[in-house]
Amino acid sequence: MEILKIIVVTLLAGAGAGIGTGFAGMSAAAVIAPVLTVFLGIDAYQAVGIALASDVLASAVSAYTYGKNKNLDIKNGLVMLASVLVFTVVGSYVSSLLPSKTMGSFSVFMTFLLGIKFIVRPVMTTKESMNSIPMKQRIIRSGISGIVVGFICGFVGAGGGMMMLLLLTSVLGYELKTAVGTSVLIMTFTAFTGAVSHFALSGAPDIPILILCVLFTLIFARLAALFANKAEPKTLNRLTGVVLVILGIAVFAFKLIGG
Repeated sequence: MEILKIIVVTLLAGAGAGIGTGFAGMSAAAVIAPVLTVFLGIDAYQAVGIALASDVLASAVSAYTYGKNKNLDIKNGLVMLASVLVFTVVGSYVSSLLPSKTMGSFSVFMTFLLGIKFIVRPVMTTKESMNSIPMKQRIIRSGISGIVVGFICGFVGAGGGMMMLLLLTSVLGYELKTAVGTSVLIMTFTAFTGAVSHFALSGAPDIPILILCVLFTLIFARLAALFANKAEPKTLNRLTGVVLVILGIAVFAFKLIGG
């Protein structure tokens, strides 16, 4: 019975995280961590480590799928990645100086609001209008956006994927598919860095649960990314919005149960 429970819980967590990653570049940690903590009683820090490890392959295979379909901006993605990694450390340091981490539900709130935004006001930017922005201007915006995302991610401890998607579509003028593809490329490296640091500090995770989470998240991220790259822009916006709203509500419910 215990084994069956572990399989069911990791399947549901991996499915939610994988669909969120493949469709919207959402961090798996936002879904997997609260599910493992609430339903399997795993230590919260360990749960985040497992979630981040699950994010690595899921984000990598999603980035590959988006790149194969020419929906990936590697040059600006690497600029943003460098800014995110540096300012995640800065944000984490500033956060450690404060008495408590406020905004603990920032990622959940952001997920829900962004979902509503994609449903009500879809991103209909085309590749032509996206490419009309001068490269120098895009690189500068990428660096600044990476600073904002990295600092918030380090300070709050979550929300990086959602912040990236919002800034890529709203500030850098990306069309949705390229924004998600670039976001998951960045998340591959940030998730790997986060997973390694978590396991280095807290020790080895529960291996069977880790393997199941990685496997299920990878499968569903691949399926979601394949579907997303074939979908029409308006359909993709609506589906992305629905997925984000559902995941936002579900994670909020998990947090309430765990609280």
